[in-house]
Amino acid sequence: MLKKLLSYFVPVVIHRKKSAVSKDLEISWNNGQLVLDSTNTNYSYGSLQRILRKGLKNIGFDKIKAMQSVLVLGVAGGSVIKTLVDEIKYGGKITGVEIDPEVIQLANKYFSLDQIPNLKIVIGDAFEFVLKTHEKYDLIIIDIFQDTAMPNFLFEKFFMDRIGQLLRPKGNILFNTMTLDSKHDQRNERYLVEFNNKPYKVKAIPRVERHNELIIIEKSA
Repeated sequence: MLKKLLSYFVPVVIHRKKSAVSKDLEISWNNGQLVLDSTNTNYSYGSLQRILRKGLKNIGFDKIKAMQSVLVLGVAGGSVIKTLVDEIKYGGKITGVEIDPEVIQLANKYFSLDQIPNLKIVIGDAFEFVLKTHEKYDLIIIDIFQDTAMPNFLFEKFFMDRIGQLLRPKGNILFNTMTLDSKHDQRNERYLVEFNNKPYKVKAIPRVERHNELIIIEKSA
């Protein structure tokens, strides 16, 4: 309790862990809340949860609650899954894909991710999962980072086409990106142009928590 109270004045680290994938991971109390951070950015809860919550609100909580199946690419501590389950009261199937098993261990220990009954966690590469799965989804959330870096494959046409194929009609993609410089801005502009054609409608919410841009895609048919 003391550490939680102190965290309103200064972050209090309670656990540090090395990871082959994510390198340095920290669990800390920050403003009275447990958060998961990498070296240079928030991985789960804290600002990241606020960012993805804004995207989910834009899609519509009532619409999401009625969906049958959600795919989360990049689980980390599972803050967006907690938003789905605790705030939206989503009861459908959630599949979370995370490449870093060390992150999932922390998520289970500190955030009780393994206590969510409608969640299935797959430890593996998101690209390979998307390539091999035969499932269809009503909502695909893409939140894949290694610290502040985003893998190039997320912006390649093959991957874009594939996630579009996995999306059910009237479904949505919520893509969290980080824009730190003009090259990132141009990258996102190309992405929006590439996806903005039938059967998709695309919009962006820029400068969420300063450096993030949310891209929201809806499939009409």
